[in-house]
Amino acid sequence: MCSVGHDQQANLRKGNEFCCRARELGADLALFPEMWNVGYTPCPKDPEGRRTWQAEAIGPDDDFVNHFRSLASELEMAIALTYLERWEGAPRNTISIFDREGQDVLTYAKVHTCDFSMEAACTPGDGFRVADLDLGHGAVRVGAMICFDREFPESARTLMLGGAEVVLTPNACTLEALRIGQFQARSYENMMGLAMTNYAAPDQNGHSIAYDGIGIEVPNGPSRDMLLVEAGEEEGVFLANFELKRLRAYRNRRVWGDAYRKPRAYGTLVRDEVAPPFLRRDARR
Repeated sequence: MCSVGHDQQANLRKGNEFCCRARELGADLALFPEMWNVGYTPCPKDPEGRRTWQAEAIGPDDDFVNHFRSLASELEMAIALTYLERWEGAPRNTISIFDREGQDVLTYAKVHTCDFSMEAACTPGDGFRVADLDLGHGAVRVGAMICFDREFPESARTLMLGGAEVVLTPNACTLEALRIGQFQARSYENMMGLAMTNYAAPDQNGHSIAYDGIGIEVPNGPSRDMLLVEAGEEEGVFLANFELKRLRAYRNRRVWGDAYRKPRAYGTLVRDEVAPPFLRRDARR
């Protein structure tokens, strides 16, 4: 979708329309692009503008969020809603997943905030979460990462270690070959489905995309195309069909994932120090 900027009521109406269209097409779950309630509008750099932008944040019990919680129950379809979440100190960049009965299943706040840009005005999340989502004909273990999170292999790896089978990824940036290839690699190396929803043009360049995570199904066989769907730049509802039984069988027998990892050798991954050439004055740990 393209957003309607700061007009939260217009974004609510448009989000409602697209969710209904998704359900009519048979979707079990609808995923929004990043920070939908404000359309990922930029945070001004001046202090007054920054405070005004932060004041647009909403809470999990506010009308905007409650509308989609109720809509999930009405449509009997899970909804993964994104919003600028009101939070003590500074707001968070958040996704909440409601099941087909409108129950809260998982709320995740973006860990890797873009501290080099507008998200310096946000509070980073404190960890990656995974939950079971009942789709009415079975459950799937879901997790979430948001936009810049996918730039770090640790994000997807942590979700895989938590048991995630399908990871939902709201996005708000240009998706070009390197970023799409990176996303494909996250799916392959963790043997899990990934679905990413981006803003359509002219907000961003669309190319919402999903991979099923099944890379080399036959031992010593050829790699396969994991792509389920890739949208163009235009607005629309695009379906990705994850074959969970097939994915689970694949994860039970193949060599990637967790079985052959050597965690004892990974100590530097959790150190706090940053060494040249990666020192940045605006970075937050």
